[in-house]
Amino acid sequence: MPENYTDPSGNTEAFRAFATGPEPQAPAGTAGRLPMIVGAAVVAAVLLALAVWLAVG
Repeated sequence: MPENYTDPSGNTEAFRAFATGPEPQAPAGTAGRLPMIVGAAVVAAVLLALAVWLAVG
């Protein structure tokens, strides 16, 4: 390899943008799904109450 060889990836704008880009965000986990879980539980409770009301009444 010649002595004056420079790595082209060290001088490109795309590499610099990649190297100094924002950190990837971690997945939300259960906290992101909590409203959906609570909403599904409320809907299930309402449907169960409706079924019991129809069966009794």
